[in-house]
Amino acid sequence: MDHSSTSSDTPPVPASGFATGGRFAPGRNRDIICLGRLAVDLYAQQVGARLEDVSSFAKYLGGSSANIAFGCARLGLASAMLTRVGNDHMGRFLTETLTREGCDVSHVRVDQQRLTALVLLGLKDRDTFPLIFYRENCADMAIDEADFDEAFIASAKALLITGTHFSTEQVNRTSRRALDYARGNQVRTVLDIDYRPVLWGLTGKADGETRFVASEGVSAHLQRILPWFDLVIGTEEEFRIAGGKTELLDALTMVRAVTPATLVLKRGPLGCQIIDGKVPASLDDIPIHGGVQVEVLNVLGAGDAFASGFLSGWLRDQPLEACARAANASGALVVSRHGCAPAMPTSAELDYFLREAQADPQRMRRPDRDATLARLHRVSPARKSWREVLGFAFDHRNQFFELAQQTGADEARIARLKGLFVEAVAQTESALGLQNRIGVLIDDRYGQDALNAATGRGWWVGRPVELPGSVPLVFDHGRSIGTSLIAWPLEHVVKCLVQFHPDEPIEQRLEQEAQLRALYDATQASGHELLLEVIPPKHAHLSQAPDVVYRALKRLYNIGIYPEWWKLEPMNAAQWQAIDALIAERDPYCRGVVLLGLSAGVEQLAEGFRAAAQSATCRGFTVGRTIFHEPSHAWLAGEIGDDELIARVRHTFETLIASWHAARGASTAQSGGSSNVHQEQAA
Repeated sequence: MDHSSTSSDTPPVPASGFATGGRFAPGRNRDIICLGRLAVDLYAQQVGARLEDVSSFAKYLGGSSANIAFGCARLGLASAMLTRVGNDHMGRFLTETLTREGCDVSHVRVDQQRLTALVLLGLKDRDTFPLIFYRENCADMAIDEADFDEAFIASAKALLITGTHFSTEQVNRTSRRALDYARGNQVRTVLDIDYRPVLWGLTGKADGETRFVASEGVSAHLQRILPWFDLVIGTEEEFRIAGGKTELLDALTMVRAVTPATLVLKRGPLGCQIIDGKVPASLDDIPIHGGVQVEVLNVLGAGDAFASGFLSGWLRDQPLEACARAANASGALVVSRHGCAPAMPTSAELDYFLREAQADPQRMRRPDRDATLARLHRVSPARKSWREVLGFAFDHRNQFFELAQQTGADEARIARLKGLFVEAVAQTESALGLQNRIGVLIDDRYGQDALNAATGRGWWVGRPVELPGSVPLVFDHGRSIGTSLIAWPLEHVVKCLVQFHPDEPIEQRLEQEAQLRALYDATQASGHELLLEVIPPKHAHLSQAPDVVYRALKRLYNIGIYPEWWKLEPMNAAQWQAIDALIAERDPYCRGVVLLGLSAGVEQLAEGFRAAAQSATCRGFTVGRTIFHEPSHAWLAGEIGDDELIARVRHTFETLIASWHAARGASTAQSGGSSNVHQEQAA
């Protein structure tokens, strides 16, 4: 195939340094632009099975360039993606995933003629990873020079391109144009060789697993583009294809003959070697930057994690040794996890992992079994901020059954009633401009249709799992709670009400704690956030001291349960201060607390709002019976119609919202605005 380019084959002379004395030109608002593959990875969930025998897949963001852009963003860099996706559901999934991670997708163009690429991947064993690329005329291979301009490329410190995007005439021409712009504007250039023979047409279409096929044509083509790069990253096999030589040292020497770039050689579990000058006579003369030894689950994507880790230091002008340390650690964490992009570490994870690995290397051979690391991986990535939750709770089941019984209404009408509540909430959101602040609690016994209608709107959606009134705690759909969560949308927050008192009889407390532990572990595996609604029972033989709620939460923290959310009864200011201090000490990643209402009146709830006004952790409320009881009774009895029901529900809900805002506004005025600052820091 002709890989000719409209650009000159003679690159500009690489700059030796900039006025700042660092690696990069000053004044750039992006750290790195990544040009290349953006696809959906469908990872087999059954580890050890042939791809033929896999029964289910997990959907992740994929594509080497996209994984690197994602990983860089997760490590705090200002990354941008330059590619195309199809005008389809998978393309939107990819752009939304990158956006949530903080990656700039302003130059991810939507291709109206082509579909987003897919990859199917299996995990047969540590050395066998069958994968099939579904990339026939896919969107990211149609990226064109017209999709970007010189100003966009010039806005970054660096431009990264992966090898696949030199493999056809179309992408080669486009990538060369981007390199032209980069070299003319002091943008450092990075090549991740990322050699996939199948994508160069060198293997059968279903053979995505083969990592090396010698090809004089590919080697010659890569050697024509190598002079355009400042940094080249590759495995041993990838440098062999780039150098066109069987022996690795000969291949490195050939690469050095055509480019002065810094060469980063990935050596798997050994770590990496960096060649920043002449290639020595022996590989043994090149220092090895050792990695952390871990048990391997899945090597797929480890190279992208390595590149992200390396670039996280390189783009911050750190020494190459520090870049290698971050790269090796990033790769080690990803090989121990399922998937690639979602397995990428944050800076908090890297710091913890490196510190613990130095202190106890043997324990860190299984990072997937370290509870602290698992929690950091769950809570430290970027996620949607909820600085306020204004919630209508109608997840009640027994109460609605009783209302139907009292009014003589058909129980089947409850589902219709809950659907009208969703409409009422939507009208309130629109009328008051409350986007990204609305919350609902809805059950799946009577409210499945309402749940479906509420999902996907950007609301905070909670969903109960407890059997109403159960003490000790019992789950509504059986003891195996994890099997229930499989079918839940990931945006649903698992809500569990537990009547828990730190002084209750030991047998009951241990049973309740065992159930909560099972629920917590299930949400860690499923990825759902967890809300624990803790209501200490008001029995005469149990203490009703002001610190009971505080002690209950502390006990749950002590046994290793860290819910994202707490739902608590109204408390006085001193109690809120104690709760704030406990959460700050034990779980700074906690999303916050929401107030429950029980059946309190509007004015009584307003008093609770005022008491919570200066709390740094209280995010809002999820109130139910106060809002729905009276209008629901009237509607089920046939006394009012749909419009009147919605109007009454809205009136009470919006009255509570106004009361909440009044309380927070007064608190902010009294404290000079500190309350909102605390909220932002906690979020």
